[in-house]
Amino acid sequence: MESQGTVETGSRHQRLGLSDGQAIDMYRYMVMGRKYDERSLLLQRAGKINFHVSGVGQEAAQVAAAFALDRQNDYFLPYYRDYAFVLSVGMTMRELMLSLFAKAEDPNSGGRQMPGHFGSKRLRIVTGSSPVTTQVPHAVGFALAAKMQKKPFVSYVTFGEGSSNQGDFHEACNFAGVNKLPVIIMCENNQYAISIPAHKQLGGKVSDRALGYGFPGIRVDGNDPLEVYRVVKEAHERALAGEGPTLIEAMMYRLSPHSTSDNDLAYRTKEEVEENWKKDGLTAYRNYLVEQGLWSEEQERDLIAECNLELKEAIAYAENAPFPNPEDTLLHVYDESNHKGGF
Repeated sequence: MESQGTVETGSRHQRLGLSDGQAIDMYRYMVMGRKYDERSLLLQRAGKINFHVSGVGQEAAQVAAAFALDRQNDYFLPYYRDYAFVLSVGMTMRELMLSLFAKAEDPNSGGRQMPGHFGSKRLRIVTGSSPVTTQVPHAVGFALAAKMQKKPFVSYVTFGEGSSNQGDFHEACNFAGVNKLPVIIMCENNQYAISIPAHKQLGGKVSDRALGYGFPGIRVDGNDPLEVYRVVKEAHERALAGEGPTLIEAMMYRLSPHSTSDNDLAYRTKEEVEENWKKDGLTAYRNYLVEQGLWSEEQERDLIAECNLELKEAIAYAENAPFPNPEDTLLHVYDESNHKGGF
């Protein structure tokens, strides 16, 4: 990791290939993700929606990864906390709210899935499902397709550290390593698998597991978006060069409860959460931009006002949008063609 001295810090993002404008845009998407998340929690508490799974505290790594990828060609398999990521690759507040309110226009599933189960053919976001870790072998499958068809894209997949203990993860890593596939496998280690802390799940580092499958594993500070950007960018270059997969373990902390159905203070202390708020990547990155003379209180006020207006319009649209027809429950479940002679 680079020195944080006064001289070195001044152009850190530029040395990574990021312009001042891109550095600012990264922060804007972090704030968008945070504000969406916070508003979703309020909507649930107000009885407007039924359920929300939060990603507060994980935005910095999500946005940094998105900026390091090719957002015009790569394929993305995000997990259910990746709101800041999907916003960074092109989803809108309105689309996320349509999903949250389970409306027919929801682009992810037509109102048929829980919030956070993303899917967009237009943006190459591959549809996810509720069983955790199933997206990891799917991502490896997309990487296999890239190699077989000789197409220059990379697949990128995320999951929590609890998912790294599932068989899907290990089978996917083994296959990707054997075939040297262009896939980036990123664990967002937020320290808790629902109520189980990391030290009760893992005997070592998630990133070290890559060694057994023959490719690099890197642990990175997930609260440092510029370091995450560097690591993901290098993994992307490796993948396109035919050097195979990279496993990245981004260390962070889930600042919110697991979901709106969770009482997180039943398994962790208020003091622990407050201590980790001091390490919030979004706040640290804003301070960095201020130090570089790229951000001000006035810009912050304008951005918050812009996000609030966008949220207000998205919520109003989603609330008034029609629900799916009851009979649509059966769409895409059974074969809809007419089989007169049976199967």
